[in-house]
Formats: sequence, structure tokens, C-alpha cells
Amino acid sequence: MKTVEQKNIEIVTAFIEAAGNRSELDRTEQFFAEQFGEAFTDRHYAVDEILAQGEKVTARIAITGTHQGAFAGKAPTGRSVKITQFREFRVVDGQIVAHRGWFDTGTLLPQLQAN
Repeated sequence: MKTVEQKNIEIVTAFIEAAGNRSELDRTEQFFAEQFGEAFTDRHYAVDEILAQGEKVTARIAITGTHQGAFAGKAPTGRSVKITQFREFRVVDGQIVAHRGWFDTGTLLPQLQAN
């Protein structure tokens, strides 16, 4: 029998890896969040690490994509990038009822710099 934490991890992992949820995962309270989807149109999300305690699930997500549109004042470079996102979820009775996330711009922006 699976624990609540194991079930919640499976629910969140499926949510993250479903392509139809990209717009949900793009939403953050960071000022550039709206630009993100336009700048990295081929982005793909994959779980790097995931932890659960009761109804709380925290995931470190690897986002890969190509810089194809303007982002944070940077013109498109065509470079492949890897971005880390951290996201917290709350799962109640098998349903995600809340989630929020943050992009690690400290590792993203240097990847967009000219060599």
C-alpha cells in the first residue's frame, strides 16, 4: 500500500510532466513570468528532485528549451538553456489545490550572455 506522500508525489510528477500544464508552470510572481513562455516556446519540464511531507510537495524542476524570443531585455540567441524552477504544491484528497513557483534566474541569465 502506498503512503499519502508516495501518492502525492505521483500526482505532482504527472502534473509537471504533462505538456498541457506548461502555462500553469510558467506562472510565478516574478516580474518576467509573462515573457517566459514567449521566449522559450519549446520548453520541456522534468522533475529533478521531489520531496513530500503530508499534503505538501516540493519539486525541483529542470526546464530545457531554446531562447527564441526576447526575455529580460535579451534578444533571442537561439541557445539551448537549462533552467531550474522550484515549486511548492498542496495536494488534498488526490487533487492539487494550490501551487506556486520560482525560476532560478541566477543560472538562466548568464546562459543568455554573449561569449
